[in-house]
Amino acid sequence: MASKSKQQRRLRERVAVFACISVIALILDQLTKWWAVHTLHAGEQVVIIPRMLSLTLVRNPGASLGMGSGMTWLISLIACAACVVLVWLMVKTISMAWTVMFALAFSGALGNLIDRIAYADGFLNGKVIDFLNYGWSVGNVADVFLCVAGVGIVIMLIAGVPFSQKELDREIAHYKENEAAMLHGSSGPVQEG
Repeated sequence: MASKSKQQRRLRERVAVFACISVIALILDQLTKWWAVHTLHAGEQVVIIPRMLSLTLVRNPGASLGMGSGMTWLISLIACAACVVLVWLMVKTISMAWTVMFALAFSGALGNLIDRIAYADGFLNGKVIDFLNYGWSVGNVADVFLCVAGVGIVIMLIAGVPFSQKELDREIAHYKENEAAMLHGSSGPVQEG
């Protein structure tokens, strides 16, 4: 009973962290887009770091690098599905690190989806407000969150950060086996089977 109560408390903590990060990230994304729309003019380029970063207002109907410009509605539906899956993954994980990455990815996907809905003149065909010009691509704060989440997830996968209780239990068992083998004078770690 105490274990179930502990799991529920941890789930509430992860939900709270997910919600806080998502709300703050969405507000930051939408405020910067609002600022870009009301401050920058089409065709204008404001250099921040020469040859690295400038501000250029672009209304992007596609995905990254303008791909899929004719399939905006499909990109919007994929973003909807991604948001649902990210919430589901957050509920399933036991890790706060995974929760943070899912919150950033959720915020990025939802931030751009909001644009596709808010600026639509048909079914989910609105354009995303991009303004961070890197020279090779123009993006926005939501895209930054998506990139950070993507890199973070890859790092956690490589580092073997446990996602579920099953993975954590397996990692603990492996550690205990190795520790027992070392105590009994075994020459090396126990191999996983």
